[in-house]
Amino acid sequence: MSNASSAVCLLVSGLDKSFGATRALSGVSLTVRAGEVHALLGENGAGKSTLLKILAGAQAPDAGTLELAGERYSPDSPQHAQALGVAFVSQEPALCPDLSVAENVLLGSLPGRFGIIDRRARTERASAALRQVLPKDAPLPDLDGRAGDLGQGDRQLLCLARALAQKECRLLILDEPTSTLNSSETARLFEVVRELTKRGIAILYVSHFLEEVERIAQRYTVLRDGAFVASGDIAGTTRSKLVQMMAGRQVEELFPRSARTPGDTVLELSELAGQKLPLAATLRLRRGEVLGIAGLLGSGRSELLRAIFGLDAVKRGSLTVKTLLGPASPARRLAQGVGLLSEDRKREGLAESLTIGDNMTLSKLDALGRWGLVSPRRRADVARAYIEQLGIRAQGPEQRACDLSGGNQQKVCFARLLQHGVDVLLLDEPTRGVDVRSRADLYRIIDDLAARGNAVLLVSSYLPELLGVSDRIAVMVRGKLGPARPTSELSEHDVLLEATG
Repeated sequence: MSNASSAVCLLVSGLDKSFGATRALSGVSLTVRAGEVHALLGENGAGKSTLLKILAGAQAPDAGTLELAGERYSPDSPQHAQALGVAFVSQEPALCPDLSVAENVLLGSLPGRFGIIDRRARTERASAALRQVLPKDAPLPDLDGRAGDLGQGDRQLLCLARALAQKECRLLILDEPTSTLNSSETARLFEVVRELTKRGIAILYVSHFLEEVERIAQRYTVLRDGAFVASGDIAGTTRSKLVQMMAGRQVEELFPRSARTPGDTVLELSELAGQKLPLAATLRLRRGEVLGIAGLLGSGRSELLRAIFGLDAVKRGSLTVKTLLGPASPARRLAQGVGLLSEDRKREGLAESLTIGDNMTLSKLDALGRWGLVSPRRRADVARAYIEQLGIRAQGPEQRACDLSGGNQQKVCFARLLQHGVDVLLLDEPTRGVDVRSRADLYRIIDDLAARGNAVLLVSSYLPELLGVSDRIAVMVRGKLGPARPTSELSEHDVLLEATG
């Protein structure tokens, strides 16, 4: 059945939503057909998250109507939305970390009677759901193991399995589903998505990676500043046109490259090994350069940065930062001018209940007052400067970090490094969950830092980013770091071929 003749699964008409004086959605309309992948596009702050929360039953609209499969759709809770056939997989995996893998997959629908869980039925149902999102010959994870012990990619796949465990899933909402997946896991996800559409399930797909959208989606809708901009067929629209509709203007050069002059070595590793990962890493990072680290999820890239910064223990090998030999605490690294941007901003990058100003300045308060006191005015002035510099969409320095979109939260994490004045930056997936225009802004900042003599060690799963930003790239394979080579000698194919062993 063609998309043109498919029945409408979701119909959104004239949706409005305001938070005080802030209008998040204004007259938004959307049509998603059964058996199609429909991309929802827009920059951070465009209203995508608010729309998804309404569809998932977490918020109620102020005005407008929703229909699901031709019937009025007005969920009063996420559980109600699930019962009506709407499953939501968020960008940040939502797990109960102390429960088992199986319990998380079947959360809210564990089989049993009189309060006693049927362990056999639990195992069968959880296994069947997980099989749908794992590679064909991949072993199942330990169903009785703690979900909190899984890696980022496995957590996301577990959440997808939970959504598919629902008996009557009509609409599956995927919010940045590949942000924590490697290339093979992404390919598997796309296979799962295609199989679901063959069963008539509608997929609402949110992603900042337009090359992914072109691969998996049939139609799109663009939001900007909370309002509907356009809908159409992916096949008849160019990538540049999509970017222009999202940004409201033409985004210029995505990967700027100023003149860089590599200087003294500020970081040197020799056969460095952590408790588990990495197994062996040798590199030299110089002032005035961006050194990219590529590799598949679980290869040890993040563990390498954590060992350098002092968050993870070093088992053997040598580590020299500037003139200091050997491992050190994170506080000592910051004092040396070394800063880490974690890939997991929810658990390690932000104090979500605190304000934007607090998050930007917590690591360096001495410049904000005297005698151990912090001047709220100075803190607000500093925060406002970074809000403007990084294009953070926020009400002001006193807004809580948890109220920001994922991309704007990432910018706050980046601002803290800049405010601290570090000159050696360890960046772990710095643009994850950040829209096209915001990524361009961050790339300009990275380029400017390198041009001014700062040193950047960049871990990224996004190969165009690594090739566009880095001067040299080293590939991590099963815990071992290969030699760094000039970016001019590499292609995406070369890096991926090396990363897959």
